[in-house]
Amino acid sequence: MMIRPFFFASVIAALPFAATACDTALVLTIDVSNSIDTAEYRLQTDGLANALQDPEIVETMVSGEAMIAVVQWSGVDKQALSIPWTQVRTALDAQWLSQQARDMERAFVLSDTAPAEAIYFSLDLFNQVPDCTRRVIDVSGDGTPNGGSEVRAARHAAELAGVTINGIAIESMGLAITNFYRGAVITRNGFVMTARTHREYPATIRAKILRELSRIFG
Repeated sequence: MMIRPFFFASVIAALPFAATACDTALVLTIDVSNSIDTAEYRLQTDGLANALQDPEIVETMVSGEAMIAVVQWSGVDKQALSIPWTQVRTALDAQWLSQQARDMERAFVLSDTAPAEAIYFSLDLFNQVPDCTRRVIDVSGDGTPNGGSEVRAARHAAELAGVTINGIAIESMGLAITNFYRGAVITRNGFVMTARTHREYPATIRAKILRELSRIFG
């Protein structure tokens, strides 16, 4: 009987992690608040899935044995760990991770935008991967807060914990979201990249992940 290789990747991903050194632990967060429609959600998930199977990103993840987790977020009490920590040691691990992102069901609908709570939720996840050299939160979104606590305070908590926050600002017009991310979301050693529309998100997330895993900051 032939056993599918994805079975092994799934089993490995589901096991509790022993302390295993890795170069980067990266939490990829996706905004699924009320401003994101069904098509825009699919652009985000498909864009993320495609990025995670990009050969250059796969090579970088494998060489650094990166840990990747994916969080969906919207309102104050709405954060979900959609893909738990997965260590990428082989191209098969990356392929499994990409497929998980592509198959990911939307966690929330018709909810507010509370990025501070998404940051706090993501910060807690790093307790599960203590041996990773660098810890990074990737926040993407297309709006400013209309719920939750002070974003700058969450950013400060990340800086105190030694965690970098980077951002993707999805704009509908002008650079209002980019300026908000630059002024309130990203840490001092972080960066923000702009997707002018949701259709630019796939190319932007690819460039962003590659930059995050390649030790380029600021």
